[in-house]
Amino acid sequence: MSTIRLKNIRIFANHGCLTEEEKIGSDYIVNLEVTANLSKAAKTDELSDTVDYVQLQKIVREQMAIRSKLLEQVGQRIIDEILKDIQLVDAVKVRVSKINPPIGGDIAEVSVTMTSER
Repeated sequence: MSTIRLKNIRIFANHGCLTEEEKIGSDYIVNLEVTANLSKAAKTDELSDTVDYVQLQKIVREQMAIRSKLLEQVGQRIIDEILKDIQLVDAVKVRVSKINPPIGGDIAEVSVTMTSER
């Protein structure tokens, strides 16, 4: 098995339980890790034999654009969409982090990490 990682995808979105979060929005960082058998791609050097990280990033951006109250829902949607769309992927790990959350303290970020496999 091999791993493909997308590190620190920065996205502006409007997730959160507070009305202000829906209206104002916030910055998010998404880190993604997928596991797949990439041995064929290593031999053929063909994009069609691997997991296209452009497609992974597109899925992350599309799912982050759909408003949710909870980061858990966003993370699960990202996982579900990757497993549905990319048959080569065996496992997905995603961390969705909200930068400077409005929770009444000096906190750099809050994050949720979720993992799933076929």
